[in-house]
Amino acid sequence: MMHKMIVSNLAHRPLRSLISIVAIALEVTLILLIVGFSLGMLNDTKNRQAGIGADVIVLPPNSSFMIGITGAPAPIKIADVLAKLNHVRSVTPVLLQMTLQSAGTPEIIYGIDLDSYETMGSKFRYLEGGPFQKPDDVLVDDFFAHSKHVKVGDNLDILNHTFHVAGIVEHGKGARKFLPLTTLQEITGNGGKASVFYLKLDDPNTADTVVDEVKAVPGMQTYVVHSMREYLSMMTADSIPALSIFIKIVIGISVTIGFIVIFQAMYTAVMERTREIGILKSLGASKAYIVALILRETTALAIAGIILGTALSLIAGFGIHSRAPVLPMEVFNLGWIGKTTLIAIVGALGGALYPAFKAASKDPIDALAYD
Repeated sequence: MMHKMIVSNLAHRPLRSLISIVAIALEVTLILLIVGFSLGMLNDTKNRQAGIGADVIVLPPNSSFMIGITGAPAPIKIADVLAKLNHVRSVTPVLLQMTLQSAGTPEIIYGIDLDSYETMGSKFRYLEGGPFQKPDDVLVDDFFAHSKHVKVGDNLDILNHTFHVAGIVEHGKGARKFLPLTTLQEITGNGGKASVFYLKLDDPNTADTVVDEVKAVPGMQTYVVHSMREYLSMMTADSIPALSIFIKIVIGISVTIGFIVIFQAMYTAVMERTREIGILKSLGASKAYIVALILRETTALAIAGIILGTALSLIAGFGIHSRAPVLPMEVFNLGWIGKTTLIAIVGALGGALYPAFKAASKDPIDALAYD
């Protein structure tokens, strides 16, 4: 009986029901897209770091664990010191330079010594072209090439210099753009310096031992040294205060939107159904029954909104990624879909509580006399 009443009430006011559903859908879509974009970028960075193939990472003193935040204060000669440690098979110094793309989004360019960089793991897989031939050559990954319609032989403006695209490589090995190390050092005025040192070991299981050995080297006690396994495990949203706060702000705004819309919709519905509520109470409906009726209607609206919002998020996420592969989206995250569902339902029920209790507290005689 109650279910039929709920469906009838929602169908009797289709526009208001639709507005409520759309509002909750927008709440869900906003959360899933923003969180999906944030986690997608973070996990993409994590996967690309893992794709380099190194076992240990060494950063200059006071560096953030996030690649690209640090500058280039470390002498490149440190690579020779690190190469002499036990279990170290090879070392590659990398210079990082953060810059802004034309759209205003940040990107990190890697200056690499190609030969030593490829000793970290598998070599670059060239989809077109080949390795550096000249100082003004640049390698780009396939995601960047696809999104910017770049081909081998094209020119790219990077850091106010013109570079020639020598090769397009498969994505997943650090950056999306690679310059010769000496070229990037010269352009940025960081001659003889590097931002990070990657170490490849003869046995990955000795990574913790090598970390201790690096820290024991005179003058390197203040360097930030991690096994790659430990380093990657640190790359979570909770480990980045700004990202964690940003996600909480987005959730707070979204919940506020859903709360206000549901509150307004259910409060108006209660006022319009005063006589109906009086009839129910005169027939013996308890306060708990009236509250349950309002909250179940709200839950039905919330579920419809969640389904619509999740569908819109998935469609938008796949659309954005297909149009711009360099903007990874992680919308299909079951954990966050579950969290967003709970957030939307709790927010909607919170908005409906006052209207529900107001309806339950109406005097049946006054309600029947209401015109």
